Amino acid sequence: MVERTKRRFDLKPKRLVADTAYGTGKFLAFVVGAGITPHIPVWDKSTREDNTFSRADFVFKKRRDVYICPAGKTLITTGHVSTDHAIRYIASVLDCRACPLKPTCCPNMPSRRVLRDVNEDARDIARRKMKTKAFLKSRDERKRVEMRFAHLKTHHGFERMRLRGLSGARDEFHLAAIVQNLKTMALRLLSPSIEIVHA
Repeated sequence: MVERTKRRFDLKPKRLVADTAYGTGKFLAFVVGAGITPHIPVWDKSTREDNTFSRADFVFKKRRDVYICPAGKTLITTGHVSTDHAIRYIASVLDCRACPLKPTCCPNMPSRRVLRDVNEDARDIARRKMKTKAFLKSRDERKRVEMRFAHLKTHHGFERMRLRGLSGARDEFHLAAIVQNLKTMALRLLSPSIEIVHA
């Protein structure tokens, strides 16, 4: 869609705002590769819940292509990409065996392994953007828009289009937006603090 819009209308977004469902490595890599700033929370399940070190506790050295563990030891990789689209970095068994941090790192394994998504660079860019004021502004704007769609689904049964074709979908959505704005306008007459948002 991004390519088609640029080709047809010569328009290209500077930023893309979405929720966590779009924060996968593959999608973020596409957004970054297209030269668009991702204002998307990263979908990250690397945090461990057993009180052992998570991947975030390991420092990645891009130039050397290694991870450094909390004890200062090196995790290396063969560079092989597994079927889960991740590269494994493995510590030395001898280093882990003698390490005093082993009980909080890899108590049930001979050595520690860290998985790195093939699109982790794009995920890192998205993580950095999450700490900016621009991201917070985008998040608030997204929530205001999505709240309107959630209201349509919840209170008006607008879960799917019933009319066929682009013109039918447009007309149906315009009618739903009119109803929603009329309700908002009526509420504003009772409470001036409620803002009208035109869909």
